[in-house]
Amino acid sequence: MQKLFSIIFITFFCAATISAQKVIPLWEQGQIPNYKKSDGQEKYPERNIFYIENVQEPTLELYTPSERNANGMAVLICPGGGYHGLAYDWEGTDYAKWFNSMGITAFILKYRIPTAESVIISYKAPMQDAQRAIRYIRTNADKYHLNTNKIGIIGSSAGGHLASSLGTHYNEDFYVGKDPQDTISCRPDFMMLIYPVISMQDNITHGGSRKNLLGENPTQELIHKFSNDEQVDENTPPAFILHSGDDPAVPVENSIRMYQALVKNKVEATMHIYPKGGHGFSLGINNKNAPNWTPVAQEWLEGL
Repeated sequence: MQKLFSIIFITFFCAATISAQKVIPLWEQGQIPNYKKSDGQEKYPERNIFYIENVQEPTLELYTPSERNANGMAVLICPGGGYHGLAYDWEGTDYAKWFNSMGITAFILKYRIPTAESVIISYKAPMQDAQRAIRYIRTNADKYHLNTNKIGIIGSSAGGHLASSLGTHYNEDFYVGKDPQDTISCRPDFMMLIYPVISMQDNITHGGSRKNLLGENPTQELIHKFSNDEQVDENTPPAFILHSGDDPAVPVENSIRMYQALVKNKVEATMHIYPKGGHGFSLGINNKNAPNWTPVAQEWLEGL
């Protein structure tokens, strides 16, 4: 009986160890920029996905493929949620497992929500966390057996806006450096933009994302600054863009404008627009109308 118990315990322990993931604080204690103390707490409203609101302390969650399957690539995952929350499993952990199946190491970014009580300047917080995250990954490339020139970013919906913001604003310091890590480049080597919010312009943007990020009445300067199609240049990373034409939340024109800007600046870009799929279809597995986009994405990644 004792032997049977030991076998069961060892099996359970091994399974738990294999499935457990490492959660990494993004900032040292007391070093979060653009932060003030508050009574705010993370919230997990009941939904059919794991959704996080009111993020207070940003983290990275590490997902690794087996050592023999790892190919040296890494990707930073930015879940969507309208800059109101994070669809953490739907556009986070599910993506991470898919990347692992291709030998790619994945880091899920739990970034601060612009409207959180602890955030001082709304539009700076997500970018501060994204910049710090890429720098962490690149700084620790040897530790995770990564190629520093193969570190990209993926974002869905508002997470796509954050990903494209990092791809177009990587040369702008959104926070004062805290340590040597902050001297490292935060330019992603590639971008994957999945039904992304790109523009902050009227009649194109997603209203909720713009309001949460920039406030109720943003200046034209801020609107232009965070309309990322207007910020593309020849050094913007290559991009994979995906959207559906019938998206009722984020108009497909967001992706079209981004693609046109990339082509104009001679940046390698691939865009797939599908007639149906709506918005927020994640990997497209549980929606008969959603595009089966992962095979073409894998082909693009392998081409990099």
